[in-house]
Amino acid sequence: MPDQTPQPNLDEVLAFMNMGTRKTLSDRMGIEFVEASAQRLVATMPVEGNTQPYGLLHGGASCVLAETLGSVGSALHAGKDAITLGIEINATHHRSAKSGLVTGVATPVHLGRSLATYEIVITDEDDKRVCTARLSCMIKRA
Repeated sequence: MPDQTPQPNLDEVLAFMNMGTRKTLSDRMGIEFVEASAQRLVATMPVEGNTQPYGLLHGGASCVLAETLGSVGSALHAGKDAITLGIEINATHHRSAKSGLVTGVATPVHLGRSLATYEIVITDEDDKRVCTARLSCMIKRA
């Protein structure tokens, strides 16, 4: 029987996670959500301000974008009676980005009761893959 628990919307999840208050890392990095559901999340992040000393997108910045998308997706999946905690992330950096925006698209690999895993593909403005990441989040029920 499918779970009948009402799923929260993006605004409820972001408010609960204290995102959008300019006090979180994702806000400082300029991450903006474009689309969000437990099945697909899309967000953008500027390269400018998120670079390493050579002027290229920092690999850690890609991981922040990936973890933000996967964590919010996990929270949307888990519902209002749970919190989600990232427990494992990995990332392969395929190419550099020097300017503009990068876009992350997260889709679920597994959505369970106690674990959610997302694959996150980050592309540049030419739709070339910059990074592929995978995030697993533990779901803790209240």
